[in-house]
Amino acid sequence: MATFVKKGKKWMARISYKDADGKYQRENKSGFATKKEAQLYANEFELKVADGPLSKSGKLSLPEYFWNWYKTYKEPNVTDRTQRTYIHAYHVLQKYFTNYPIEDITRPEYQKFLSDFGSNHSKATISKINSLVHACVKSALYDGAVKRDFIQNTSLVFDRNRTQKIEYLSMNDLLKLVNYLESSLNYHFTSKYMILLAIYTGMRLGEIQGLKWSDINFQFKTITISRSWHEGLKQFKEPKNESSKRVIRVNSSILEILKQLKHNDKNQQVFLDQYQTVPTSSAVNKTLKQSLQQAGITRKGFHFHSLRHTHVAFLLYKKIDLYIISKRLGHKDMTTTIRVYSYLIDEYQTRANKEIENILNDLETPMKSQSISK
Repeated sequence: MATFVKKGKKWMARISYKDADGKYQRENKSGFATKKEAQLYANEFELKVADGPLSKSGKLSLPEYFWNWYKTYKEPNVTDRTQRTYIHAYHVLQKYFTNYPIEDITRPEYQKFLSDFGSNHSKATISKINSLVHACVKSALYDGAVKRDFIQNTSLVFDRNRTQKIEYLSMNDLLKLVNYLESSLNYHFTSKYMILLAIYTGMRLGEIQGLKWSDINFQFKTITISRSWHEGLKQFKEPKNESSKRVIRVNSSILEILKQLKHNDKNQQVFLDQYQTVPTSSAVNKTLKQSLQQAGITRKGFHFHSLRHTHVAFLLYKKIDLYIISKRLGHKDMTTTIRVYSYLIDEYQTRANKEIENILNDLETPMKSQSISK
């Protein structure tokens, strides 16, 4: 609610509002040449309040700016799993930045948050939250809501004891799982087919759920990924990002397996089960857990996305170039691949270094021969 008072030749706007703690605050702003200017200012201020609770200073706090940005630009196009990540990040920001206007936050203040929160969380957790907040701040910078990127050149802090290595299957376990899945397929229940396709392609769950028969070219042995599936809304949506739209090559084995599910309608989803529904994340992960047990494989914390990691480990084992792997996964660039799979890459670097040593030894032979002849 706003009131307007004339002081001398100037006008003042007095605005009452509730802050982020639910307490009434007052914003006084003077110096307007006309009453209409004061009213316009009050209207703009009240619109900010309507968008979300303001900090005690009357400016939009970081958590509320983040939430508005998420609702406007991200929520319509992300999976349920990713939505939960954004919501978690919002609650974390509420804990640390409720009364901090986004435009006033400094780099030392944000670094203190990274140090405090990261001290008892894993690298994956703090990295993900930081990346989401940084994307929001870059958007705010573009819109003029902040004058500087206060996240640039800050350092992540994390608890190494909580940081888990990427879970993936060894070559031996991978073969055991594939053999079990192929020997126990039932076209009425499509979860096992989805697991096999993830092993053979490294596709994300939503991409597999959204696959149509028209996306599979049996002649050229390719799969086109152009959409994802929102299992909560039960509708198609855009893939994770533009680089996620891609065409990947597969082999005859997985195509023959998929033919067991073949239907006449090309616009139909590939993995519809006997109930004409696509298995959910929960259902597929339950089947994966049971399959690992049946195959005699023990892996704590192994889930559907771990199949994507396993696919990468398999390709690295087979000496496939990292650039090709990055494109196959639908990453924007190799930087993402290196960041996510740095642990795996370090493992295979040791083996590669030994091979480099052997290759360099080949250079010694002609040199030694020349020295002997002299």
